[in-house]
Amino acid sequence: MAGKRKIFEEVGSSSGAKTSAGGMIASAPKGARGAVRLWLMVIFALVAVMIAIGGLTRLTDSGLSITEWNPVMGALPPLSEADWAVEFGKYQASPQGQIMNAQMDLVAFKQIFWWEWGHRELGRLIGLVWAVGFGLLTLTRRMPAGWAPRLWGLGVLIGIQGAIGWWMVASGLTGSMTSVASYRLAVHLGGAFIIYGFIASWVFLLGRTETDLLTARRSGERKLYGLSTGVMHLLFLQIVLGALVAGIDAGRNYPTWPDMNGAFFPADAFDGPAGPLWANAGVVQFVHRLTGYLLFAFAVVAWNRGRKSAYQTTRYAFHAMLAMMVAQVALGIFTALSAAQLHMAITHQIGAVVLWVLVIRARHMSAYPIQGSIRKGTA
Repeated sequence: MAGKRKIFEEVGSSSGAKTSAGGMIASAPKGARGAVRLWLMVIFALVAVMIAIGGLTRLTDSGLSITEWNPVMGALPPLSEADWAVEFGKYQASPQGQIMNAQMDLVAFKQIFWWEWGHRELGRLIGLVWAVGFGLLTLTRRMPAGWAPRLWGLGVLIGIQGAIGWWMVASGLTGSMTSVASYRLAVHLGGAFIIYGFIASWVFLLGRTETDLLTARRSGERKLYGLSTGVMHLLFLQIVLGALVAGIDAGRNYPTWPDMNGAFFPADAFDGPAGPLWANAGVVQFVHRLTGYLLFAFAVVAWNRGRKSAYQTTRYAFHAMLAMMVAQVALGIFTALSAAQLHMAITHQIGAVVLWVLVIRARHMSAYPIQGSIRKGTA
């Protein structure tokens, strides 16, 4: 029979009850969350550069300079003058080479070739970085619990994006096409932003512990999260519309604002040959402009609610989102006024990347607010 415990037993005595273990979430293996986050940030940076180079490739009409899709051997550029002559000959046989650039010489061809080759090479590098990182995490069993399906899905998306890229290029190599189909360009750019969005949201999640996320989720602001999700979806639509504008050079047709060559809706929108609305320069740019106004108004509504959040970091996230939204609207206007001049157009596209990330960050803060401290003035 066990002896009776003393009434006035010392608090620090080792004979007391066993120390309570941490909860299951705190004690569960977390894997290499920091390493995974760093790996994703590298891919994040590469995809951002990829989007910028893709935009320059389109704006310089370089996307059709390589007329074949060779994922392995295509990694090597021409290494001799004979190799360059072969590549140039293939381009000269393409619709763009025959119709638009019949007078192009080898020196000029090399300039557009390097843009497209660099774009494809960067795509290969992104795939390689993903494969090496995923393989090492799997082999060393350092994959965070529950993250393998997501990261495997990322690799699948990267592979699909490469195939979509060729599907896009192939549309400009038949008949009398001198550029890629704008709707395929829109699908390709949309895919890039989807990949970028997933990576951004995962980087934000991995920057905090599982316990912190679970606690923060209970304090999430659902209405604000819903508003920011709406802004994100509308921004994605606007980005896709921007790709349609770029695909048919619609930005060069109406270099006026707020009117479109003196009219609210361009008077000459339907003067040309009949065709799909997504290929009509006047209609596409008109819809792109109106969607931009709607997006800005929606962002102001979300910001107005976000600025009243009880959490300082959430308020700052929505301030940053609105500031970039204002900048992006201004960039869009100046791009239109410059008739889509190269530097303005690519700056506008880079602005879309920054805005995309800031909207996703504001959305993340709505769902997982960071608890502040009244004493430190961070509430």
